[in-house]
This record gives sequence, C-alpha cells and structure tokens, in this order.
Amino acid sequence: MKLQLNKNYLIASIIFFIIEALIAIFLKEGFIRHTFGDYLVVMLLYCIFKSFLKTKPFYLATVVLIIAFSIEFLQLTSFLTILKLQNNTIAKLILGSTFSASDLIAYTLGVISILIYEKAANFKTSFKNMYTNHF
Repeated sequence: MKLQLNKNYLIASIIFFIIEALIAIFLKEGFIRHTFGDYLVVMLLYCIFKSFLKTKPFYLATVVLIIAFSIEFLQLTSFLTILKLQNNTIAKLILGSTFSASDLIAYTLGVISILIYEKAANFKTSFKNMYTNHF
C-alpha cells in the first residue's frame, strides 16, 4: 500500500458525496433513501480511500466492507448514546441508528459492483496496452 493522489477517484468520491447528500436532503423514505444510499455509500468510501491509497482493489474493497458491516452491527448497541451523540442529526445520518440486514446486502452488492468495475477497467487497460504495443 502506497500513498498516492488519484484525481479520478477523488472526483468520483466528490460526485458520490454530492449524490449521497442530495438523497439525504430530499428523500426521507423509500428504496433510494434506505437501500440505494447504502449501496452507494460503500462506493463513496472506496473512492475516498482509493483517492489517496494505491492498493489492490480486492483488499481495499474488503476493508470498506468490514467498515460498513462494523458500523451496521454497532447499530445493534447503544453506541450513539455511549458517545453522547444520540441527539446529533449528522451522527445519526452518517452512522445510522437502527440495524437492518438489508443494509448488509446493499453494502455487499456495492462492493461486488466495485470489484466488477475494477476488473473491467483493468481488462480494458490491459487490452488497450496489448493493442497499442503490438500494432
């Protein structure tokens, strides 16, 4: 793992953050708010980390999934109360306040999507390099 700025992932993380903020501001209920937002949040975390860390996608995606699962399982406890953040709207928005197994599925699908994207991007780059080096 190496520290290195990646502008593409930085831009992607800004875009994902804006989308997540718009979902949080304008949608209070429904699939997009409760499920699609969780699907996107692992992509946001991945892009933030990938903006500054050069590491293998599988390792980073696994770390992101562990973080997402850990926060979700913390919601089974009164951790916000312990941290005295139970009345903090932003903390409840970011960390959540109620456990949902469907969130775990959304996180998992988000990480699978990341790995599929990374594999496709790597294949495209390899193919392009192969094509330009041989012709």
